[in-house]
Formats: sequence, C-alpha cells, structure tokens
Amino acid sequence: MQNFWPASGYALLTRDPRGWLCPSEAWLRRLVIELPQLALVEESCPAEIALHQALADAPLQSVSEAQLAALADQDARDNYRLFLSFRDALLAAGTLEAYYLALMRAGRITVPPLFVDLIVQAIVRHLLDDSHDAFEARAAELLFRPQRLSLLEGRLISADLATVDLLQETAGLGDIGRLLRQSQAPLPTTVVQVLNTDNAADYWTDGERHRFALDLTHEISNELGHGLAIKLVHAHSGLKALASVLERWLAHLLGLRVTITPLQRIDDEAWRWHVGLDVEAMSLLNDLYAGTEVDAERQRRLISLFRLDFADPAEMRADVTGKPVYLGLAMTADHTLRLKPQNLLLNLPLASSLLQ
Repeated sequence: MQNFWPASGYALLTRDPRGWLCPSEAWLRRLVIELPQLALVEESCPAEIALHQALADAPLQSVSEAQLAALADQDARDNYRLFLSFRDALLAAGTLEAYYLALMRAGRITVPPLFVDLIVQAIVRHLLDDSHDAFEARAAELLFRPQRLSLLEGRLISADLATVDLLQETAGLGDIGRLLRQSQAPLPTTVVQVLNTDNAADYWTDGERHRFALDLTHEISNELGHGLAIKLVHAHSGLKALASVLERWLAHLLGLRVTITPLQRIDDEAWRWHVGLDVEAMSLLNDLYAGTEVDAERQRRLISLFRLDFADPAEMRADVTGKPVYLGLAMTADHTLRLKPQNLLLNLPLASSLLQ
C-alpha cells in the first residue's frame, strides 16, 4: 500500500494496545514546521524565530509565558498559545481518538478547524490502512475536506472545494495562471477527473489526488423502451463507499458494528430517529420529521439518505431498540458540503452503558 495522504503524518504516529493513534515527537515536530499558523514570515521577530526553532528541535518542551510575551506580534502569540494548548491536551489524552472524542463531547470546539481536520484525517487514514479501494479513500476525504457539488450529465459529482477554487483561479498553471487570469488573458479549460475504474490506480500515486472527483450517483436508470426502465445500483457508488467508511468510523471510535445503506427515500411510518451528517441535512430532516413543509428548492439540496442498522440492538436506547436510524447528507444553497463526522458519534440513540 502506498503512503497515501502523506500530509496526515500517519507514518509518524504510533499505536497503543487498543490500536488507537499516539502523538509522537516526530508527528508534533511536523506540525510545528508545517502549520501555516506557525510559519515564519519576513516580519517575524528574533524571539519568534528562536521559539519556532526550539519547538522544531524539541516539540515536547514546555514554553513559558515569558517566552510567549517576548513575541512582538500579537497574532503570533495567540497562534503559539493555541498550538501549545492543543499539544498539551493531545498529550494528556494519550491518543488522537481520545482527544477527538473528548473535544466533541465537550460541546464546544476550542481549537481552530484546521487542527480538528488534521486529527480526523489521521484517524481516517488509519481506518483505511488495510483498504485497497480508491473509491473508499476518496469518499473518506469528505470527512475532513469541504466539497463542491455539481451535476454532470445527470450525475451528482463531488469535487474538492479548495482544489476547484484553486483551478478556477489559476487554470492549473500556478502563479503564472493567476497572473494571466488577472490580466483576463484566455486560459485553457481545466478538468477535474472523476474517479472511475480506469484511473482508480492513479489515486494512490498521484501527488495531487485531490483533483479526483467522486460520483455520488447511487442508482442508474436504464431505459428499456416501451416506457419501461430499470434502476441499477452504481457499481462504484461514492455513497456506498462513504457508507463503508462511516461503518469503519463507528467501529473504531465507539466499538459499534453497524450496517449503513444508501437510500433514495424514507418509507417508514414508524420513523423514530435520524441524524444529519451536516448542518443542512440535520435541519432538513428535523423539518421533515416534524411535518413542516419543505420547499422544492431546499429538498433538492438533499444529496442522499441512508439507513443505519445496529448489529446488536442491545446497544441502542431501549425506546428505539431494533428500529433503523436514518441519516441524511445535504449541500448548502451554494452547492457546498461540509460533512461533520462528529454528528454520527454524538447523536446516535445509544444505550446508557455506551455513553461513557
């Protein structure tokens, strides 16, 4: 298996007996060197340069308030305080998983989103260490990278938001493309590759794998003529791949064995529980459950529904034991998707014994 997602620093992490990831000195050193919040700039004062070098040499060392106060720039002081607080909390938790669960269960996120995404990326990378499925790996990116959704020949395509924005700005030509765009010079059309069976092997080796888009179409309709049509499940559905990743996510972090299946609609008069995998979906499902009228434009933002079934009903709350849990995934009005994997950890109807 290739060392895909090298930015996660996964190769630098160690594992505890439970199989959870422990932050190593090498992994923390990488953060010091690569985090944009800590990057040295031309205006960095000597004290900031010295502190940056000291932490790069020994990322576990303590830093005094006097050292922070010596930094000339207020933003630099704040950024180092945030990093050191994050580092100390992570070391106290012992593993990335324990830190992430505690942070989410606290109900208040006290670190920058980038730090949370780094943790999620490393954990998900761990979940996929035995996977050889490029579609699963690309679907897993949805857990920590915002997406741009668009229709292409009747199919719903998910592209990496930052990559799409950069390509629109530079046409894939870097700073030269940016300058040409600013001068309104004609630029070549840039194309994001949709992941398929022909290019799936390239995903593992492509240094710019975020250029691959994911087809979220789950069912394909084939016209048979005479007014007849059949619907077939897309063999490499991005939604099916995402469902598999979410199953691994729950098994690793909560020890739950579940089956998650993409759905086109909910036909359940006894619908009892639902979880939105993002803010938009949670709001939409809440309104549908309450019988509130939802206009057509907002309904079109729904990307997919899923059915989640527990392998062991005893792990569910007594009042919903044996009932399916419905999940929703939706995009915003500007066609972006920001999946929140913590929603699945925090909002399932779990038995009290599992809420520790």
